[in-house]
Amino acid sequence: MTLLLDSFWRAMLDCLRPRVMLLSLAPLLLTAVLSYLLGSLYWDASLAWVRASLEASSIVSLVSGWMQTMGLSGVTAFLAPLIVIFAVMPAVVVLSLLSVALLMTPALTSMVAAKRFPALQRREGGSLALGLIWALFSTLLALLALVISIPLWFIPPLILVLPPLIWGWLTYRVMAFDALASHASHEERRELFRRHRLRLLGIGVFCGYLGAAPSVIWASGVLFAAAFVVLVPLGIWLYTWVFALSSAWFAHYCLAALQALRDERQELKPPVIHALPSDHDARLHPPFDL
Repeated sequence: MTLLLDSFWRAMLDCLRPRVMLLSLAPLLLTAVLSYLLGSLYWDASLAWVRASLEASSIVSLVSGWMQTMGLSGVTAFLAPLIVIFAVMPAVVVLSLLSVALLMTPALTSMVAAKRFPALQRREGGSLALGLIWALFSTLLALLALVISIPLWFIPPLILVLPPLIWGWLTYRVMAFDALASHASHEERRELFRRHRLRLLGIGVFCGYLGAAPSVIWASGVLFAAAFVVLVPLGIWLYTWVFALSSAWFAHYCLAALQALRDERQELKPPVIHALPSDHDARLHPPFDL
Protein backbone atom coordinates (compact mmCIF):
# COMPACT_ATOMS: atom_id res chain seq x y z
CA MET A 1 0.00 0.00 0.00
CA THR A 2 2.90 2.37 0.72
CA LEU A 3 4.30 1.79 -2.76
CA LEU A 4 0.84 2.33 -4.27
CA LEU A 5 0.29 5.70 -2.58
CA ASP A 6 3.88 6.85 -3.03
CA SER A 7 3.77 6.19 -6.76
CA PHE A 8 0.37 7.93 -7.02
CA TRP A 9 1.41 11.27 -5.57
CA ARG A 10 4.63 11.21 -7.58
CA ALA A 11 2.59 10.61 -10.75
CA MET A 12 0.24 13.47 -9.86
CA LEU A 13 3.18 15.85 -9.46
CA ASP A 14 4.68 14.67 -12.75
CA CYS A 15 1.41 15.23 -14.64
CA LEU A 16 1.35 18.85 -13.46
CA ARG A 17 4.81 19.57 -14.86
CA PRO A 18 4.90 21.78 -17.98
CA ARG A 19 6.93 19.17 -19.86
CA VAL A 20 4.27 16.50 -19.32
CA MET A 21 1.51 18.96 -20.22
CA LEU A 22 3.29 19.63 -23.51
CA LEU A 23 3.75 15.90 -24.11
CA SER A 24 -0.01 15.40 -23.68
CA LEU A 25 -0.64 17.69 -26.66
CA ALA A 26 0.67 15.10 -29.13
CA PRO A 27 -1.88 12.36 -28.26
CA LEU A 28 -4.56 15.05 -27.96
CA LEU A 29 -3.89 16.37 -31.47
CA LEU A 30 -3.75 12.86 -32.92
CA THR A 31 -7.02 11.82 -31.25
CA ALA A 32 -8.76 15.10 -32.08
CA VAL A 33 -7.76 14.97 -35.76
CA LEU A 34 -8.84 11.35 -36.18
CA SER A 35 -12.09 12.00 -34.30
CA TYR A 36 -12.81 15.03 -36.49
CA LEU A 37 -12.14 13.11 -39.70
CA LEU A 38 -14.31 10.18 -38.66
CA GLY A 39 -17.02 12.54 -37.41
CA SER A 40 -17.09 14.53 -40.65
CA LEU A 41 -17.41 11.30 -42.63
CA TYR A 42 -19.90 9.34 -40.53
CA TRP A 43 -21.66 11.69 -38.05
CA ASP A 44 -24.59 12.74 -40.25
CA ALA A 45 -25.17 9.25 -41.62
CA SER A 46 -25.01 7.69 -38.14
CA LEU A 47 -27.34 10.32 -36.71
CA ALA A 48 -29.86 9.81 -39.51
CA TRP A 49 -29.77 6.03 -39.07
CA VAL A 50 -30.29 6.24 -35.30
CA ARG A 51 -33.16 8.73 -35.70
CA ALA A 52 -34.84 6.47 -38.24
CA SER A 53 -34.43 3.48 -35.90
CA LEU A 54 -35.90 5.43 -32.97
CA GLU A 55 -38.86 6.66 -35.00
CA ALA A 56 -39.55 3.10 -36.13
CA SER A 57 -39.55 1.86 -32.54
CA SER A 58 -43.01 1.48 -31.06
CA ILE A 59 -41.73 2.02 -27.52
CA VAL A 60 -39.98 5.29 -28.43
CA SER A 61 -43.09 6.44 -30.34
CA LEU A 62 -45.25 5.70 -27.30
CA VAL A 63 -42.91 7.59 -24.96
CA SER A 64 -42.61 10.47 -27.44
CA GLY A 65 -46.40 10.77 -27.79
CA TRP A 66 -46.83 10.71 -24.02
CA MET A 67 -44.24 13.47 -23.57
CA GLN A 68 -45.83 15.57 -26.31
CA THR A 69 -49.08 15.56 -24.37
CA MET A 70 -47.10 17.07 -21.49
CA GLY A 71 -45.70 19.81 -23.72
CA LEU A 72 -42.31 18.13 -24.25
CA SER A 73 -41.31 17.33 -27.80
CA GLY A 74 -38.16 16.41 -29.70
CA VAL A 75 -37.35 13.24 -27.78
CA THR A 76 -35.87 11.60 -30.88
CA ALA A 77 -33.75 14.65 -31.68
CA PHE A 78 -32.45 14.60 -28.10
CA LEU A 79 -31.79 10.86 -27.85
CA ALA A 80 -30.14 10.30 -31.23
CA PRO A 81 -26.95 12.35 -30.59
CA LEU A 82 -26.62 10.80 -27.12
CA ILE A 83 -26.82 7.27 -28.52
CA VAL A 84 -24.27 8.02 -31.25
CA ILE A 85 -21.85 9.62 -28.78
CA PHE A 86 -22.06 6.79 -26.26
CA ALA A 87 -21.67 4.27 -29.09
CA VAL A 88 -18.41 5.82 -30.35
CA MET A 89 -17.07 6.53 -26.86
CA PRO A 90 -15.25 3.15 -26.57
CA ALA A 91 -13.42 3.89 -29.82
CA VAL A 92 -12.31 7.29 -28.50
CA VAL A 93 -11.18 5.75 -25.21
CA VAL A 94 -9.16 3.05 -27.00
CA LEU A 95 -7.67 5.61 -29.39
CA SER A 96 -6.66 7.85 -26.48
CA LEU A 97 -5.14 4.93 -24.58
CA LEU A 98 -3.11 3.66 -27.54
CA SER A 99 -1.92 7.15 -28.52
CA VAL A 100 -0.74 7.84 -24.96
CA ALA A 101 0.96 4.43 -24.80
CA LEU A 102 2.71 5.09 -28.10
CA LEU A 103 3.60 8.78 -27.75
CA MET A 104 3.89 9.43 -24.00
CA THR A 105 4.65 6.28 -22.03
CA PRO A 106 8.25 5.78 -23.31
CA ALA A 107 9.10 9.42 -22.55
CA LEU A 108 7.46 9.30 -19.10
CA THR A 109 9.18 6.02 -18.23
CA SER A 110 12.57 7.42 -19.28
CA MET A 111 11.93 10.56 -17.22
CA VAL A 112 11.01 8.55 -14.11
CA ALA A 113 13.98 6.21 -14.58
CA ALA A 114 16.45 9.08 -15.02
CA LYS A 115 15.12 10.92 -11.98
CA ARG A 116 14.58 8.08 -9.50
CA PHE A 117 16.41 4.99 -10.80
CA PRO A 118 19.48 6.14 -12.76
CA ALA A 119 21.40 2.95 -11.89
CA LEU A 120 18.59 0.57 -12.90
CA GLN A 121 19.93 -1.67 -15.66
CA ARG A 122 18.00 -1.86 -18.92
CA ARG A 123 17.42 -5.48 -19.92
CA GLU A 124 15.15 -4.77 -22.92
CA GLY A 125 12.55 -7.48 -22.29
CA GLY A 126 10.07 -5.92 -24.71
CA SER A 127 10.43 -4.27 -28.11
CA LEU A 128 8.22 -1.69 -29.81
CA ALA A 129 6.75 -4.30 -32.14
CA LEU A 130 6.03 -6.68 -29.24
CA GLY A 131 4.44 -3.85 -27.25
CA LEU A 132 2.21 -2.93 -30.20
CA ILE A 133 1.09 -6.53 -30.66
CA TRP A 134 0.45 -6.83 -26.91
CA ALA A 135 -1.62 -3.60 -26.92
CA LEU A 136 -3.69 -4.57 -29.96
CA PHE A 137 -4.37 -8.08 -28.64
CA SER A 138 -5.36 -6.72 -25.22
CA THR A 139 -7.61 -4.13 -26.90
CA LEU A 140 -9.42 -6.81 -28.91
CA LEU A 141 -10.00 -8.86 -25.75
CA ALA A 142 -11.31 -5.78 -23.90
CA LEU A 143 -13.68 -4.82 -26.74
CA LEU A 144 -14.92 -8.41 -26.93
CA ALA A 145 -15.57 -8.44 -23.18
CA LEU A 146 -17.31 -5.06 -23.49
CA VAL A 147 -19.66 -6.30 -26.21
CA ILE A 148 -20.44 -9.54 -24.38
CA SER A 149 -21.20 -7.65 -21.14
CA ILE A 150 -23.64 -5.15 -22.71
CA PRO A 151 -26.78 -7.15 -21.71
CA LEU A 152 -25.60 -7.04 -18.09
CA TRP A 153 -25.51 -3.24 -18.14
CA PHE A 154 -29.30 -3.18 -17.76
CA ILE A 155 -28.83 -4.52 -14.23
CA PRO A 156 -28.33 -1.20 -12.37
CA PRO A 157 -25.31 -2.03 -10.16
CA LEU A 158 -23.35 -3.75 -12.93
CA ILE A 159 -23.23 -0.79 -15.30
CA LEU A 160 -21.19 1.03 -12.64
CA VAL A 161 -18.79 -1.91 -12.28
CA LEU A 162 -18.27 -3.74 -15.56
CA PRO A 163 -17.12 -0.97 -17.98
CA PRO A 164 -14.57 0.56 -15.55
CA LEU A 165 -13.35 -2.94 -14.70
CA ILE A 166 -12.82 -3.78 -18.39
CA TRP A 167 -11.12 -0.44 -19.13
CA GLY A 168 -9.03 -0.86 -15.97
CA TRP A 169 -7.88 -4.30 -17.09
CA LEU A 170 -6.95 -2.92 -20.52
CA THR A 171 -5.11 0.05 -19.00
CA TYR A 172 -3.17 -2.21 -16.63
CA ARG A 173 -2.18 -4.60 -19.43
CA VAL A 174 -0.96 -1.89 -21.81
CA MET A 175 0.60 0.59 -19.37
CA ALA A 176 2.36 -1.96 -17.14
CA PHE A 177 3.87 -3.71 -20.16
CA ASP A 178 5.15 -0.43 -21.62
CA ALA A 179 6.52 0.72 -18.25
CA LEU A 180 8.62 -2.45 -17.93
CA ALA A 181 9.50 -2.97 -21.60
CA SER A 182 12.90 -1.24 -21.53
CA HIS A 183 14.15 -2.13 -18.04
CA ALA A 184 12.77 -5.57 -17.15
CA SER A 185 13.60 -8.89 -18.72
CA HIS A 186 10.82 -11.19 -19.91
CA GLU A 187 11.14 -13.32 -16.76
CA GLU A 188 11.16 -10.27 -14.46
CA ARG A 189 8.05 -8.86 -16.13
CA ARG A 190 6.17 -12.13 -15.66
CA GLU A 191 7.23 -12.28 -12.00
CA LEU A 192 6.13 -8.69 -11.34
CA PHE A 193 2.79 -9.28 -13.04
CA ARG A 194 2.30 -12.35 -10.85
CA ARG A 195 3.20 -10.58 -7.60
CA HIS A 196 1.48 -7.25 -8.21
CA ARG A 197 -1.45 -8.22 -10.45
CA LEU A 198 -4.19 -7.04 -8.08
CA ARG A 199 -2.51 -3.73 -7.29
CA LEU A 200 -1.80 -3.05 -10.96
CA LEU A 201 -5.40 -3.89 -11.79
CA GLY A 202 -6.51 -1.55 -8.99
CA ILE A 203 -4.52 1.30 -10.54
CA GLY A 204 -6.15 0.59 -13.89
CA VAL A 205 -9.68 0.42 -12.44
CA PHE A 206 -9.16 3.67 -10.49
CA CYS A 207 -8.07 5.40 -13.71
CA GLY A 208 -11.04 3.77 -15.44
CA TYR A 209 -13.41 5.49 -13.02
CA LEU A 210 -11.55 8.76 -13.57
CA GLY A 211 -12.24 8.27 -17.26
CA ALA A 212 -15.98 8.58 -16.54
CA ALA A 213 -15.58 12.36 -16.16
CA PRO A 214 -15.15 13.02 -19.90
CA SER A 215 -18.36 11.07 -20.53
CA VAL A 216 -20.27 13.56 -18.41
CA ILE A 217 -18.71 16.41 -20.37
CA TRP A 218 -19.68 14.81 -23.68
CA ALA A 219 -23.26 14.43 -22.50
CA SER A 220 -23.25 18.08 -21.43
CA GLY A 221 -22.10 18.98 -24.93
CA VAL A 222 -25.28 17.40 -26.27
CA LEU A 223 -27.49 19.14 -23.70
CA PHE A 224 -25.84 22.51 -24.34
CA ALA A 225 -25.41 22.41 -28.11
CA ALA A 226 -23.80 25.86 -28.22
CA ALA A 227 -20.85 24.58 -26.17
CA PHE A 228 -20.55 21.25 -28.00
CA VAL A 229 -17.54 22.37 -30.08
CA VAL A 230 -15.66 23.34 -26.90
CA LEU A 231 -16.76 20.54 -24.57
CA VAL A 232 -15.96 17.60 -26.85
CA PRO A 233 -12.26 18.57 -27.32
CA LEU A 234 -12.12 19.18 -23.56
CA GLY A 235 -13.45 15.66 -23.00
CA ILE A 236 -10.85 14.20 -25.36
CA TRP A 237 -8.09 16.10 -23.55
CA LEU A 238 -9.34 14.75 -20.20
CA TYR A 239 -9.15 11.23 -21.58
CA THR A 240 -5.56 11.96 -22.63
CA TRP A 241 -4.66 13.45 -19.26
CA VAL A 242 -6.19 10.55 -17.31
CA PHE A 243 -4.20 8.03 -19.36
CA ALA A 244 -1.08 10.19 -18.94
CA LEU A 245 -1.64 10.05 -15.16
CA SER A 246 -2.05 6.29 -15.31
CA SER A 247 1.09 6.00 -17.46
CA ALA A 248 3.16 7.97 -14.94
CA TRP A 249 1.61 6.01 -12.06
CA PHE A 250 2.49 2.68 -13.67
CA ALA A 251 6.00 3.91 -14.45
CA HIS A 252 6.69 4.91 -10.82
CA TYR A 253 5.10 1.76 -9.42
CA CYS A 254 6.61 -0.76 -11.84
CA LEU A 255 10.15 0.61 -11.77
CA ALA A 256 10.12 0.77 -7.97
CA ALA A 257 8.80 -2.81 -7.83
CA LEU A 258 11.48 -3.91 -10.31
CA GLN A 259 14.20 -2.29 -8.21
CA ALA A 260 12.85 -4.03 -5.09
CA LEU A 261 12.77 -7.38 -6.93
CA ARG A 262 16.40 -7.07 -7.99
CA ASP A 263 17.48 -5.97 -4.50
CA GLU A 264 15.69 -8.99 -3.05
CA ARG A 265 17.39 -11.37 -5.45
CA GLN A 266 20.76 -9.77 -4.81
CA GLU A 267 20.34 -10.36 -1.06
CA LEU A 268 19.38 -14.00 -1.62
CA LYS A 269 22.32 -14.65 -3.92
CA PRO A 270 25.00 -16.72 -2.11
CA PRO A 271 28.29 -14.89 -1.55
CA VAL A 272 31.14 -15.67 -3.93
CA ILE A 273 34.02 -17.40 -2.11
CA HIS A 274 37.40 -17.06 -3.73
CA ALA A 275 39.59 -20.12 -3.04
CA LEU A 276 43.15 -19.56 -1.86
CA PRO A 277 45.79 -20.62 -4.40
CA SER A 278 47.46 -23.96 -3.78
CA ASP A 279 51.25 -24.45 -3.61
CA HIS A 280 51.22 -25.78 -7.16
CA ASP A 281 49.33 -22.72 -8.43
CA ALA A 282 51.65 -20.46 -6.51
CA ARG A 283 54.68 -22.04 -8.20
CA LEU A 284 53.07 -21.67 -11.63
CA HIS A 285 51.76 -18.14 -10.99
CA PRO A 286 53.96 -16.36 -8.47
CA PRO A 287 52.40 -13.35 -6.75
CA PHE A 288 55.10 -11.03 -8.16
CA ASP A 289 57.42 -10.92 -11.11
CA LEU A 290 60.80 -12.56 -10.56
